[in-house]
Amino acid sequence: MREKSLFKDLYALVPLVFSGLLCITLVFLLWQKTTTTPDFTTSLTNISTIFISISGFLAAIIMVYLASSALGLKNNRVLVIDSLSKITQKMHNFREIVSLLLQSKMWLPGLKEYIDDEYEGLNFFEVKEFYKGKSKLAIEFLQESHHYGDTENLYLELKSLLMTKPKERKLPKNISFPKIYDRAILEKWLEHKCGSGLLYYFGYKFGIYKETLDIEAVFERHQDKIIALANSIDPETFEDSSFNEVFLSKLGDYMSNDVIPKLYQLQDNVNTSLPRILNYLYSIFLFLVVFGVLLPLGFLLFNLPIILLVISYASVVSILFFLATTFYQFLSKEVNS
Repeated sequence: MREKSLFKDLYALVPLVFSGLLCITLVFLLWQKTTTTPDFTTSLTNISTIFISISGFLAAIIMVYLASSALGLKNNRVLVIDSLSKITQKMHNFREIVSLLLQSKMWLPGLKEYIDDEYEGLNFFEVKEFYKGKSKLAIEFLQESHHYGDTENLYLELKSLLMTKPKERKLPKNISFPKIYDRAILEKWLEHKCGSGLLYYFGYKFGIYKETLDIEAVFERHQDKIIALANSIDPETFEDSSFNEVFLSKLGDYMSNDVIPKLYQLQDNVNTSLPRILNYLYSIFLFLVVFGVLLPLGFLLFNLPIILLVISYASVVSILFFLATTFYQFLSKEVNS
């Protein structure tokens, strides 16, 4: 794979190398021509205005394209930010639901103290990644015989949803609701499908866990608040829902498979830099303006040495050669990326 990647990198440099060699060759040939043929300098000077016009026209086309693309990206960014704000609020509401569930009395007596005190320094991600051997506490936790019907994992998973950093050990008294969630915590939630525990424990396996997860012990006012929060997340999905195992499993499925992936994707889109093709075209535009317009214009206005006009012609021809040999390849990579 490394050899293949190295070959691709070298292959991508070929047009640049040939363009550089072409530029050097043209400078040499044109300069030699000006020293051996006196009239050639006059010819170069006479066509410089045409040369400036062609370079300026090409640069103007690229500039218009760059400007329109920038406006399109700006409008798209506004739409993404609006969508991100809505999805972020859904995540806030879900985390508030999780907070109410963690505070409730649906857990077996002693479970909270067992996790929060005896295993205070443990988090859900370390348990899921025990095979990496980074946490001795996670391995110790998994090797120990538990007495809470395996609901410890659900408790840890829900706690992880109230964290804002993957390495947090203890939840703060007041849960924070950031405007933008940290990319690292989103990656962890996505990687370990956080929220799907509700689907597993209250959906697929509720027959096994109904004796260890007493959802009727959740205060009635909290049940009502949870239903209201779920309706604000998605009125269609949770319309006419009642607080029961079916509702909780549906909520977990919706959050782990819909909201969290969208939240990660939208934040990724907001933080995305300019597309490579715009950087590529801007480089071409800059070279055309400097070597195709400013340099020959400076030669005409200030009577500069003819070597600068020679460099200008050679550089623009080399740039056009580079554009012709790389644009399709670059465009293809951008489309398939």
